[in-house]
Amino acid sequence: MKEYNLKVDKSEAGKRVDKFLASQFDDFSRNYIQKLIEDSKIKVNSNPVQNSYLIKEADEIKVIIDKAKKSSIKAVDIELDIIYEDQDIIIINKDADMVVHPAPGHYDDTIVNALLAYTNDLSAINGVKRPGIVHRLDKDTSGLLLVAKNDKSHKELSRQFKKREVDKYYLALLKGILPYKTGKIDAPIGRHPNQRKKMAVRKRKSKKAVSRFKILESFKNHTLVEVKIETGRTHQIRVHFAYLGYPVVGDQKYGSKDSLGAKRQLLHAKRLLFKHPSTGKKVEFEAELKADFKDILTKLRKDN
Repeated sequence: MKEYNLKVDKSEAGKRVDKFLASQFDDFSRNYIQKLIEDSKIKVNSNPVQNSYLIKEADEIKVIIDKAKKSSIKAVDIELDIIYEDQDIIIINKDADMVVHPAPGHYDDTIVNALLAYTNDLSAINGVKRPGIVHRLDKDTSGLLLVAKNDKSHKELSRQFKKREVDKYYLALLKGILPYKTGKIDAPIGRHPNQRKKMAVRKRKSKKAVSRFKILESFKNHTLVEVKIETGRTHQIRVHFAYLGYPVVGDQKYGSKDSLGAKRQLLHAKRLLFKHPSTGKKVEFEAELKADFKDILTKLRKDN
């Protein structure tokens, strides 16, 4: 059994408890949260609640997750947007609203389920739950995901990520007009002191986090930026820009009430540069924006 404890901030007060918790736990679906509430696995101030309960400031929420795990992960025929493949690696342009590996509430609709149906050639270093997975993207972030097809490639790619030899570029649509054409955000990130599924810029109990950005386009009330992350902290881009006061559009977890109709945060892993694990040559891959992101940019350009 695993237990999570959260305390409600003033900014979150008034939300339905199921909706609030779904925004706090990236890997848990709202249906799964609702099932936990119905089974009294979620309590507010030590009391069971209904899904419709509206949380209040300083409410203390306890979430209990049973550790019962499936003995095996199903191969499920889910279409993957594969942009490159050879004997060592697979490069996927991940859809938003897709979890990378199985977790509570997402046992058979993940990238891993799809990969198992697609091929038997996946590295085993990360065990049965994460075959081939070298790094991850948040559920609602789209874009490039690198997969290793054998253990030798996995070890070399993991080494490059650890040594920060992989160049990772993202596109993010921000709420507001950034006053700087380029910039560097050097602000340490750690676990939020009250909400353990959120991260925050903190001086203590944090790790160095560096993001560099440049403006690509400015609109009436929004800014499109390219971001290169020099570190790989959880939710790094989302936390850094929310800290500056320009949250990623659609990112409800970090304070964006502006979605422009998007059902997710408008963040896309656009470009990836690394040394091929077999040849040692520098390779570069780029992923086209998903339709929802492109459609919103098209509308903003028309309105500009």
